[in-house]
Amino acid sequence: MTIREELERREHQFLSEKAQFADETKGRPRAEAPTENDMRTCYQRDSDRILHSKSFRRLMHKTQVFLQPEGDHYRTRMTHTLEVARIARTITRALRLNEDLAEAIAFGHDLGHTPFGHAGEVALSEVTGRPFRHNEQSLRVVDILEKDGQGLNLTYEVRMGILGHSRHSRLPETLEGQIVRKSDQIAYINHDIDDAMRAGILTDSDIPREIADVLGATHRDRINSLVTNMVMHTLQTGELGMDPEVDTTMEALRDFMFERVYKNPVAKGEEVKARHILQELYTYYIKHPEALPADFQPQLSFDGMERTVCDYIAGMTDKYAMYKYDELFIPLAWQVRG
Repeated sequence: MTIREELERREHQFLSEKAQFADETKGRPRAEAPTENDMRTCYQRDSDRILHSKSFRRLMHKTQVFLQPEGDHYRTRMTHTLEVARIARTITRALRLNEDLAEAIAFGHDLGHTPFGHAGEVALSEVTGRPFRHNEQSLRVVDILEKDGQGLNLTYEVRMGILGHSRHSRLPETLEGQIVRKSDQIAYINHDIDDAMRAGILTDSDIPREIADVLGATHRDRINSLVTNMVMHTLQTGELGMDPEVDTTMEALRDFMFERVYKNPVAKGEEVKARHILQELYTYYIKHPEALPADFQPQLSFDGMERTVCDYIAGMTDKYAMYKYDELFIPLAWQVRG
């Protein structure tokens, strides 16, 4: 028995019957022969593949809420991803579900996010004339774009969890995928409050009293309340979810954040410029496909110009998008000696 097989056996001994077991996966798009002395389950392997990917590393320089904030302590898309993974693992562990599956889904859920956060999604939706959805792009990244067009060949459960993490997408089939979906909401609502307070947009006293009374008045208390309630409600009822009062209050907190932060002109004042940068880049590369990097040139022949340009721009970090805009549209100083 290999170490992997021993780990799979332990899953059946310890995990709930409602868990997704690694040895019962629906498999990968392309079959892979087992390797000698294999020490990882399929979901552990998926986590590693995502963690070592270029698209995961780029999350470090992609906006969460605040565009290019001055300071080292604001969240990025990567720190958001790590917070989602930890929340999801805490919940799945308490419910005796598959932590490795939840972690892999969490690691991959935002790989398709554009530069400049949701402003980038709006920009590409406007310029292409069709909705750009980051969850669909995340699946495209792991299926096709990573490893020079080979993709990461992830398991079905991880792929569908990535696709289904958005609140407007179809609910994932596994409980682990559904937990990541809820963990994403728990993470971003609460860490965005923390960042907004750091930026001086909110104070503790701004959180409505009826919300604070249910969820708590601090960052720590709110996350603890939501995670604990989700675990206890699920254990007591057998249905994954939260108590109605807590769930409703969380939605009220989300609405409050949209009103006070996500649509706040101070927090979002630069988004018009960000959209302009991406749309100008898109227009330029449509007119000059030869200017695309060499590794995107083969894609033009089978995906077409619009899809290829969209993939290239969606994969940019905030800094790289601004660098390319500066390179293409801002004239260099005329270097003369007088």
